Amino acid sequence: MAVRHLAPGVAIEESALTWTQERGGGPGGQHVNTTASNVQLRLTLTAITGLSVRAEDRFLELASHLVTDDGELVITCGETRSAGRNKDLLWERLCELVRDAQAVPPPRRKTKPSRASVHRRLDGKAHQGEKKRLRRDGE
Repeated sequence: MAVRHLAPGVAIEESALTWTQERGGGPGGQHVNTTASNVQLRLTLTAITGLSVRAEDRFLELASHLVTDDGELVITCGETRSAGRNKDLLWERLCELVRDAQAVPPPRRKTKPSRASVHRRLDGKAHQGEKKRLRRDGE
C-alpha cells in the first residue's frame, strides 16, 4: 500500500484518495466543452493519520465548508486548463490545510483599550448623538 505524506508526521494511504475529473464551467469556448480538466478529490477524514486531537479540531474548523455530512472532505479545482496541474494544486491545498491545522496559534492575551481610544469612541458617540438631536429639534 502506497502512503503519501501530507506534512511532517501526517500521512494518508493512496487507496483512501478518490480522484475524479469533470468538465469545467464558465468561459473557455470549445476547450471547456471537450476536456474534463476540473479535478475533484474526495477522502474520509478518518483516513488521515498522525494528526493530534487539537490539530484534528483545527482541521475541521478550517475545512468545515469542505466537509460533507458523512465526514468526507471534498475539494475541487478547475483553475488551469490542465487536469494534471489541477491535481497538483489540489494536493498542495490539502497539504496546506494540514500544515495550517498543525500550527499552534499563539495564546491570546487580554488587552485594555487605551485611554485615548476610549475618549475617541465616546467623543464619536457624543458627536453622533448631537447630530441626531439637532435633526430632531429642526423638525
